[in-house]
Amino acid sequence: MGFFVTIKFIHLLPTTNKRMRQILIIGAGRSASSLIQYLLNKSNEENLHLTIGDLSLELAQRKTNNHPNATAIALDINNEAQRQAEIQKADIVISMLPAHMHIEVAKDCVTFQKNMVTASYISDAMQSLDAEVKAKGLIFMNEIGLDPGIDHMSAMKVIDDIKAKGGKMILFESFCGGLVAPESDTNLWNYKFTWAPRNVVLAGQGGASKFIQEGKYKYIPYHKLFRRTEFLEVEGYGKFEGYANRDSLKYRSVYGLDDVLTLYRGTIRRVGFSKAWNMFVQLGMTDDTYVMEDSENMSYRDFINSFLPYSPTDSVEIKTRLQLGIEQDDIMWDKLLELDLFNPNKKVGLKNATPAQILERILNDSWSLQPEDKDMIVMYHKFGYELKGERKQIDSKMVCIGDDQTYTAMAKTVGLPVAMATLQILNGNIKTPGVQLPIRPEVYNPILKELETFGVIFKETEMPYVGYNPDRLLGN
Repeated sequence: MGFFVTIKFIHLLPTTNKRMRQILIIGAGRSASSLIQYLLNKSNEENLHLTIGDLSLELAQRKTNNHPNATAIALDINNEAQRQAEIQKADIVISMLPAHMHIEVAKDCVTFQKNMVTASYISDAMQSLDAEVKAKGLIFMNEIGLDPGIDHMSAMKVIDDIKAKGGKMILFESFCGGLVAPESDTNLWNYKFTWAPRNVVLAGQGGASKFIQEGKYKYIPYHKLFRRTEFLEVEGYGKFEGYANRDSLKYRSVYGLDDVLTLYRGTIRRVGFSKAWNMFVQLGMTDDTYVMEDSENMSYRDFINSFLPYSPTDSVEIKTRLQLGIEQDDIMWDKLLELDLFNPNKKVGLKNATPAQILERILNDSWSLQPEDKDMIVMYHKFGYELKGERKQIDSKMVCIGDDQTYTAMAKTVGLPVAMATLQILNGNIKTPGVQLPIRPEVYNPILKELETFGVIFKETEMPYVGYNPDRLLGN
């Protein structure tokens, strides 16, 4: 079952003479849709005025929906005087910029003593501001989107509940994926880009994936990553698979799981995706470390042929099948054909492009969401624990389906927690100062409860402890 939520604007004039509280939102991209909509719907009862700043004034104006409590401005984040002037006017600042651009905003928020909210991972530069942020009694809430964000909150709620009962955590596995909704699943890969195609192409690169299993450190090198998948079942939606994130141990201490025997975080895809994606990895088409010669004039067929041995007789198709060890009647072959990879007439059209950039261009042809398509978020946590000498397990699952191409499941699950946290901070319900992520009850309890009203609902099931199962992981 999916969760369909449509939020309508109600345009009413404020009924009080209280000063409007000023929220500055920097960045009006796709993830800002549900965030802005939520705050505008709350703006009259909460006395809010939104200033929405983006490099594109037109984009910012579209997001206001002509609401009387919103002002759109063209904002160049690199214009220091303009940036600081807008931050000084605000009561709280939301940065929806790319992660590497938050830091200048954050420094200004410290200078002008403004609270700040982002959905991004806490960078080293952001963390370095913690002492000063605490000294000034400010709250810099980060990692309050989907993943990171909802994953932290939903996991910590269960972990804290288990510990409160006297239980000892022995296993934690967490998976999340942005997918296409079942009704929009129309290709052999069972996948379309719902977010940041470049991140999909580069997933898993930069070092071996590491995790802990039954007290042993495990490492999966990139060239093996997509053949080590775990199967997951979600009632009503069928089977999925998960492959390991690059660093599953990042939050071990943060979550209070230093002694846990198994700790694994992964990305969710439909069964069969990883095996097919592995073809690109083995050919070298996901490499982003070098530029291909004359890439602009290269055809799709030229591109794949670049990675194959020379043969005076064999076609590109035959060489591809020989290289990958697949037959003509293999579904893997059909998946490659579906992408039009062997078309000699389609040009890459990218100057000085890396293999990964070219692959992204090719995949965009087939995997872009169509206007009528809907996306889907799936999150799945497994908690293993020991209580009074007995081992138990809780599985927690969440599925959210988007409304349309503006209010996608991704935009809702990223934007709504950001908006809710902003309001909780403004209203004084979140009090702990510092650079932080949402792992305390004062943050996760109210936000998880409110998210349920928007269809972001975790279904928790208690079951006998499964623990480590060699058959669950392919290639183990």
